[in-house]
Amino acid sequence: MNSRKEQLEALDRLLTIMDELREQCPWDKKQTMQSLRHLTIEETYELGDAILDNDLDEVKMELGDVLLHIIFYSKIGSETNDFDIADVANAICNKLVNRHPHIYGDVKVIDAEDVKRNWEQIKLKEGKKSVLEGVPKSLPALVKANRIQDKVSGVGFDWEEPHQVFEKVQEELGELQVEVEAGNMEKIEAEFGDVLFSMINYARFLGVNPENALERTNKKFIKRFQYLEVKAKEIGKELKDMSLEEMDVFWNEAKTKD
Repeated sequence: MNSRKEQLEALDRLLTIMDELREQCPWDKKQTMQSLRHLTIEETYELGDAILDNDLDEVKMELGDVLLHIIFYSKIGSETNDFDIADVANAICNKLVNRHPHIYGDVKVIDAEDVKRNWEQIKLKEGKKSVLEGVPKSLPALVKANRIQDKVSGVGFDWEEPHQVFEKVQEELGELQVEVEAGNMEKIEAEFGDVLFSMINYARFLGVNPENALERTNKKFIKRFQYLEVKAKEIGKELKDMSLEEMDVFWNEAKTKD
């Protein structure tokens, strides 16, 4: 591993390269925070994919891409005299010190749950009007639901035992079935949302990240389906011309290769 001196030198090299690109590269010169935003989101998702795949070489590369964006935004901020990378780093340092009084103060904590509760209370003292203020509006709905539940849990609004949450899941499924049988699409959608919300809550109690769990299932399904497509080609058939029984043979083969 690199020494602290080498780490700082690498960051200084990146800052220098950013300065040079901003001055000399036509593409880099024309970028704004608005034009970079969608690219930053894309890079973050690519980092997430690498983490789920446990591809550490790719994680390293994607972290570099995300770091570049942080440096880029900071460079743009410095050009308007609003902030630079030192301001960005100091802001997060100050926030971390302030929100960890059990490390940098005299507050005593027992476990991680105590830390989380203190964190939310401190944010309210900092001027937040709601514990849910910090949940980005543009988060995907599944991730947002998980963050909402995690936030309110931090101030004690939560179930006590996993079995209570599972009972809620069953209750919501029952209510969904009633509306399905009644055929009211508006109410079906509302109850379906309640089922998903309660399932995400149950995942939290089980210690499962629902976004990661669903994405792993997506990846698994894609891998199996693409195996099915390859096998269909090998026997000279189109999937649309195959029976479900024929497809199931290859699907079950794919499952053995997971």
